Amino acid sequence: MTGEIGQLALCLALALALVLAISGIGGARLGAAGAQAIASSSAAGMLVFIGLAFGALTYASIVSDFSILNVAQNSHTLKPLIYKISGVWGNHEGSMLLWVLVLALYTAAIAFSRRGGARLTSAALGVMGMLAAAFILFILFTSNPFLRLDPVPFEGAGLNPLLQDFGLAVHPPMLYAGYVGLSASFAYAAAALITQERDWARAARPFMLTAWIALTLGIALGSWWAYYELGWGGFWFWDPVENASLMPWLVATALLHSALATERTGAFRSWSLLLAIAAFSLSLIGTFLVRSGVLSSVHSFANDPERGFFILVLIGGAVGGALALFAWRAPSLDGGASFEPASRETALLLNNVFLAAAAATVFVGTLYPLALDALTGTKISVGPPYFAITFAPIFIALLILVPFGPRLAWRKGDLPAALRTLAPALGIALVAAAVILAFTAPRTLAGCGAFAVAAWLIGASAIEVRERGLGAFQAGALASALAHAGLGVTLIGIAGTTLWRSEALEVLGPGESMNIAGYTLRFDGVKGAHGPNYDAARATVTVLSGGWTIAVMHPEKRVFPAEGQDTVETAIRTTIVSDLYLALGDQREQGRWILRAYVNPLAPLIWLGALVMALGGFAALWNRLRVARPASVAVAAPAE
Repeated sequence: MTGEIGQLALCLALALALVLAISGIGGARLGAAGAQAIASSSAAGMLVFIGLAFGALTYASIVSDFSILNVAQNSHTLKPLIYKISGVWGNHEGSMLLWVLVLALYTAAIAFSRRGGARLTSAALGVMGMLAAAFILFILFTSNPFLRLDPVPFEGAGLNPLLQDFGLAVHPPMLYAGYVGLSASFAYAAAALITQERDWARAARPFMLTAWIALTLGIALGSWWAYYELGWGGFWFWDPVENASLMPWLVATALLHSALATERTGAFRSWSLLLAIAAFSLSLIGTFLVRSGVLSSVHSFANDPERGFFILVLIGGAVGGALALFAWRAPSLDGGASFEPASRETALLLNNVFLAAAAATVFVGTLYPLALDALTGTKISVGPPYFAITFAPIFIALLILVPFGPRLAWRKGDLPAALRTLAPALGIALVAAAVILAFTAPRTLAGCGAFAVAAWLIGASAIEVRERGLGAFQAGALASALAHAGLGVTLIGIAGTTLWRSEALEVLGPGESMNIAGYTLRFDGVKGAHGPNYDAARATVTVLSGGWTIAVMHPEKRVFPAEGQDTVETAIRTTIVSDLYLALGDQREQGRWILRAYVNPLAPLIWLGALVMALGGFAALWNRLRVARPASVAVAAPAE
């Protein structure tokens, strides 16, 4: 009965989503309190039934109910419990069920928070109801996770071994919390256009922050997983599906800054609405890329043109409808208060220009090869060189600009005073560049520039914290300082591991050694090992430095019999300044094995910086939820 319960729950959730859409929009247009109450109740009921459906599929996976096709295709009795659970969203059907579950959670949060007043909340709920109904229909008609299988197999096919990892158990839910969280900002923006309410940015800001935090952590987790699991020593490959998560993050970052100005002074009101629409639109485009079959990637879940067409229709309906509504209402939107060229608004405007340009370069580099292949059959590859000459300069220019925003007042700022305040940070940046030039090899202008910009960001953030303090009412200033400092820390990690990475590859037998970046790696042999659902060849490598043993590492090569696939399990010795990274390759004659080694300087800082950025987002969210500011004094408040 598990499958039937899940199917029935989905159908009931669809009915409630339709009620939510009608009552939410109707209540907002008519101002009917009864309809608004129905919308709130429908949001709660929809969450309950989608949660029941998701729970049913999870239970079926845990107990290995192979009469359900989805479970038979993606599970196995020997699979560890955590991967039986994560396998629920490790496939297309289950991942879409997780998508609507997260959407239902955000919808319920809007209903219970009631931010922005009854009419704005009601309209936002109506928009969320329409989105939920569309996605539930997509699941029921093209991606049903509860289809039965007859005859029932004795054993399941298992899950892609690359996805049987803790990082991949956590990464998709976190990323979905970001992707789908942008639907809340989209819903508030559409609701503002429907009701012509002006205070939508204040109401939507906690949802913007939640989505941005989740996207930041989700991207970082995905990068970390790719780094240690795939065995190639890198953290980012500009894969189209990687880019599909980066694009909405860039636009969401622009939205956070633009909406701050909209909330404080009324500036950029139209632009903030467009950014809210664009951010969620890019999330939908990412969904299309992963699920349409246009990409061949470990990230891809489906290869079904029917599904891709349905998602394209959904994108067209949601984005086209929102843009049509914007075109209708835009003439009635005022531009907000005027501001001087030297002001926080100008800094935020330039911030948005650079972020939008960066997102555009990623968009073109990701979709142009796909469009060219679809239209002409010509296949081209757009990889790191393209992004190095297009994306990197734009983003570096943005990072140079970032510290000026918090130093300038709203409407009219004092640029010379801001420069004087930031002079110590400039000095720190020059010292950092000189140190890199003097003590690193090979010497590169790119390294000097990257470390100078990173030191500029971190130094400016330290100045901001020193001046404003760490009191509860300064959490907004702390938030921006942490977020900007985190960018600097991540930049140091990226520059270090990109510019000064060492790599070595040898075929070694027992007792033989190889050298890399001051380390001697002695290959002590390979022994067999067994896991719950795999067999492994486990190497022992002794690491020596200066003649002393400093570590013993065990890279593995695993074979998963049920799935008929093998994986490389890397061994990483990490410190705050460097990673020693080992990957075991194939066996050669006479007991010799391929061993690949990397030394990645400063690599841990990539993920430490992302964590610091997320902490900045948490500080801003905490400040928003705990400290209520009257609108009349909002202009004088510090930046978040």
